[in-house]
Amino acid sequence: MEKILDVKELRTNFYTDEGVVKAVDGLSYHINKGECVGLVGESGCGKSVSAMSILRLIPYPPGVIEGGEILFKGEDLLEVSEERIREVRGDRISMIFQEPSTSLNPVLSIQRQLTETLELHRGMKSKEAKAESVRLLDVVGIPDAERRVKDYPHQFSGGMQQRIMIAIALSCNPDVIIADEPTTALDVTVQAQILELIAEMRERLGTAVLIITHNLGVVARYVERLNVMYAGSLVETGPTDEIYANPKHPYTIGLLRSVPRLDKPRTEVTEVIEGMPPNLAHLPAGCRFAERCSFVMDQCREEKPVLAEVSEGHFRACFYDADKLI
Repeated sequence: MEKILDVKELRTNFYTDEGVVKAVDGLSYHINKGECVGLVGESGCGKSVSAMSILRLIPYPPGVIEGGEILFKGEDLLEVSEERIREVRGDRISMIFQEPSTSLNPVLSIQRQLTETLELHRGMKSKEAKAESVRLLDVVGIPDAERRVKDYPHQFSGGMQQRIMIAIALSCNPDVIIADEPTTALDVTVQAQILELIAEMRERLGTAVLIITHNLGVVARYVERLNVMYAGSLVETGPTDEIYANPKHPYTIGLLRSVPRLDKPRTEVTEVIEGMPPNLAHLPAGCRFAERCSFVMDQCREEKPVLAEVSEGHFRACFYDADKLI
């Protein structure tokens, strides 16, 4: 399949008083045209920083993209001019941020926020842009779109605000949508509605989607391939069905076991991963999961494992015998 976005050995650091925080450290993954890919891991593991790095939105100082490649249709976004990256942002690659209440401008109507994008990137005249803004709200399921498009963000619920963010993301028919924790702070029913909407838009428009989340339960039915991230690096990657059925990294196993299940007795306590992730400013020499891993060996504390294929398209970074993990 054709790769539309290819991240290679991405490194993003933050320079702080405590030291150099290696938020993203040698991260590599790709997204094929029209594909839905998941990037999962605990909060603070570098998922959102990697997404912001793709669009060169890392605040400087203290953040610096130190190295790697971000190839979009073969073009390295880390090497292009500021003018070019502005053309790509929102037009060819759109982002749905995790907090719509802080992403939407509180003093501008929804219509103005939509028409601004349409006029800038699609060159529409005011009248045409206003008509398109109503159509977009209707597409994402906002009732009475013609009237409500003139409302302000505070007049919408959290779920409706996220639908508006999706409308803005779709407004330029992008090639890739990055959804960064799109269901954070939403109740379970609304979470499902938002994910179904993203899936429906992807199916209808053929847009590739990267869903970033800390919740493995959220992405199970929506993503085709899964990337599991821990402390700035990938620890496992492969087809979603394969990873859910046959996880091969202790961290992935821990994440899956921590997801509440309906097929278990209500009295059974959900498992948790003991301990805390390492300080990204003082990373250990060996495996970064070693201190929390129940399968840890001496080798794990001394060497950092690299991704190796365990089955077709399924890779993991672990020294322990894959067949003895579960």
